[in-house]
Amino acid sequence: MNRTSASDLQAAEAAPVHESAIGHVTGTAPYIDDLPLPAGALHLATGYVHEAAGQLRQLDLAAVRAAPGVVDVITAADVPGQLDVGAIYPGDLLLADGAVTYAAQPIFAVLATSLRAAQRAARLATITVDADAPNVTTAAARAADDFVLPTRHWTRGELPAGAPAYEISGELAIGGQEHFYLESQAALAVPEDTDQLRVHSSTQHPDEVQHLVAAVLGIAMHKVRVVCRRMGGGFGGKESQAAPLACLAALAAVRTGRAVSYRMPRQDDMIQTGKRHAFDASYRLSCDAQGLIRSAVIELAGQCGHSPDLSEGVVDRAMFHACNAYYLPHARISGYRCRTNTVSATAFRGFGGPQGMLAIESAMDELAFASGIDPLTLRQRNLFAPGRDHTPYGQQIDQFLLGDLLASLEGRCDYRARQAQARRFNAENTVFKRGLALTPVQFGISFTATHLNQAGALVNVYTDGSIEVNHAGTEMGQGLFTKMQQVAARAFGLPLAQVQLGATQTDKVPNGSPTAASSGSDLNGMAIANACEQLQARFADFARDTLEWQGPLRYEDGQVSDGTHSLSFAEFARAAYMARVSLSAAGFYRTPDIHFDKERGDGHPFFYYAHGAAATEVLIDTLTGEYRLLRVDILHDAGESLNPAVDLGQIEGGFVQGAGWLTTEELTWNDAGQITSNGPANYKIPTAHDVPAQWRVELYDAPNPQQTIYRSKATGEPPLMLAISVWCALRDACAAAGEYACLPSLAVPATPEAVFRAAQEARGAQD
Repeated sequence: MNRTSASDLQAAEAAPVHESAIGHVTGTAPYIDDLPLPAGALHLATGYVHEAAGQLRQLDLAAVRAAPGVVDVITAADVPGQLDVGAIYPGDLLLADGAVTYAAQPIFAVLATSLRAAQRAARLATITVDADAPNVTTAAARAADDFVLPTRHWTRGELPAGAPAYEISGELAIGGQEHFYLESQAALAVPEDTDQLRVHSSTQHPDEVQHLVAAVLGIAMHKVRVVCRRMGGGFGGKESQAAPLACLAALAAVRTGRAVSYRMPRQDDMIQTGKRHAFDASYRLSCDAQGLIRSAVIELAGQCGHSPDLSEGVVDRAMFHACNAYYLPHARISGYRCRTNTVSATAFRGFGGPQGMLAIESAMDELAFASGIDPLTLRQRNLFAPGRDHTPYGQQIDQFLLGDLLASLEGRCDYRARQAQARRFNAENTVFKRGLALTPVQFGISFTATHLNQAGALVNVYTDGSIEVNHAGTEMGQGLFTKMQQVAARAFGLPLAQVQLGATQTDKVPNGSPTAASSGSDLNGMAIANACEQLQARFADFARDTLEWQGPLRYEDGQVSDGTHSLSFAEFARAAYMARVSLSAAGFYRTPDIHFDKERGDGHPFFYYAHGAAATEVLIDTLTGEYRLLRVDILHDAGESLNPAVDLGQIEGGFVQGAGWLTTEELTWNDAGQITSNGPANYKIPTAHDVPAQWRVELYDAPNPQQTIYRSKATGEPPLMLAISVWCALRDACAAAGEYACLPSLAVPATPEAVFRAAQEARGAQD
């Protein structure tokens, strides 16, 4: 693998291992449920309804209160402050109060001396609901004009005169996805002195947890301290969904004066928390005789669930990326936010981008088939380029590396030769068919809610030369803390062992944004760099005025020098302290040059774009629908990588998670609106057996032209969309089953059953 240059990093290694790697593999890294509980701690479980729609008519909790081990029972009437815990818009009640809007909606909480006692007691309630017929489809919501938020339409460019040479139209039902983080949702609330509360939360957004806990309790935010050292995965599922657990645990702790632990069992987590949005997409795409796109009309209808949650931004992001990497001279893109009687859909890695991108890639394959132009050639002809550089939302593209990146990957993976080999194989085999696809990714980096593009940091230098760094980003296994450790070590020329990352705490760095939108390293890295620059400025004044050193300071190999004099960093820090120089600095960063008008669909929402491409070859069995990933080649743009090892891991993990979404991970509901894919026995995430037999992952070596932290680029979300090549390759193989008489429809996820049906459709077209 080609590892991006990181030669100027002054840390001990250019690509150090994850700072918690040893703890992860030995089981010594503590998560929320591993924390020692104070004496007398209680456990919480919730009771919930099974109906998906209706009115709560009766709730009898007498048997619950009398159950062994039960200490307290909480209902909506017991909430002293705000009952609604919606992330941005109202609609998410901490506990149901009258109306029932989705199956498994919590209506009361039980506190008991053990988790098992709380769970057993919660099942003893008598609950009567006057049930209504639930709606669980976007089609029904659109027919009834039932939306959680208003619809948006973005239109740009004039429709070219004359008839197109080729035009296609199609529809695609895109399934959702369960987060399936290894650590389920969890919180621990501990009362402290002077009416304060310490809340340990497995959350991507400690500031939101602090805000909502305070609102539910009716107290000031400074009374609540939220702590998160690490999560066992998040993927967006702990951006807004973690707060209700923390709020219930905090409320219970205040009522009882005892510590309260609330950890969701896996099945409760899978039925009570939000998923990736399912989408119904429709599109009409046209091109001229050379294959240049003339116009695009794309409609994206997101299944949002019963409440808005984060659906405004998710559907907007799907609209942003409905063009992916392609110039659309005329485009009309619509986004519908459909209300259904299901648990509210929420953030998931890519935040709507994968769904929008999949829609245009499906359309590109269909246009290639209709025009007789090779799919890769069609994609290459329509990439953004100078003079063809405006997106449908008004942002002007200023980096055009995808043409070279695609051409480079095409050559590295022998795409054309393998395409010919696959065609020969398909002509010689009646049962097994091969498919091949190479697809690009262009993903905008920034929060689309402009105010979230800010970060703070606190850097403390101690008199022994060690450093503690705090920031508002959260570590969920993605290596953010490792990269931030490198930033501080580089600033002062220190080995990584001298830099310690403190747990994310709202009293150390307040008002933090969520760790999401692939912006964790960008925002927090720049905030840490700003704090280090402040310290360096103080140290320069001290060296000049007190030590009488000349010239600029250099920090190398644990030494501070002006070229003539030199002290170890520890000696220098001690001397600065004795001279009463502050050794602590609070840094801040705000992303420049971003703005967007959501209603007009116009502006500059992204600071920069991350790019990538993947070529995937698959083999399908047309008689059973089973398939294998034979080979995957990835070339991904990480800028000047902060840590190539971490970035390569993110690329590999993101690709596999994306492949799971597109192939095996199928969410299902019954007619009553109850989710039936509620455990690992009936919901299949990818395993080691699902990774390709041959896998080549390389970093594209090109610094970010924007002034990010050391010219790096984000690698959190963009790699997930590289897996679209898997779905396209499977569809290509299904077309081969009918000797390319048609390009069949293929469901998302493309389960073996879906692949079998698509292959049969292709064979039917041949007949």
